[in-house]
Amino acid sequence: MKVTVSRKAHFNAAHRLYRKDWTDEKNQEIFGKCSNPHYHGHNYELIVHVTGAIDPETGYVIDMKVLKDLIKVEVEDRMDHKNLNEEVPEFFDRIPTAENIVVVIHQLLRPHLDSNHHLKVTLFETPRNYVSYSD
Repeated sequence: MKVTVSRKAHFNAAHRLYRKDWTDEKNQEIFGKCSNPHYHGHNYELIVHVTGAIDPETGYVIDMKVLKDLIKVEVEDRMDHKNLNEEVPEFFDRIPTAENIVVVIHQLLRPHLDSNHHLKVTLFETPRNYVSYSD
């Protein structure tokens, strides 16, 4: 029997969608207002889902306090109130689209979880725009 437990979190961050090797005109054409050279921000909402067997000794799939602390250290402390392009190394050479952000978050969390657990990360960039990535 497998059960999924989920933890919600949030962080605020600024970013700019652009390619350094493109002209301002091409960046504007492809990314629109999201290529603003002065950046723009989002109030990101995050849901981390961990699926696995219930441990017969604890009754947990994963201790929610452990998951909460993991999200705080690996995501919130790293990204909250940051300029993703300028302050988060994973985006120095990667465009911080919602798609890339959700993959990075997954990569940051995955090594800390039991290999038998399935991990799915859902990231809301706006209340209507969201992406998910899972293994």
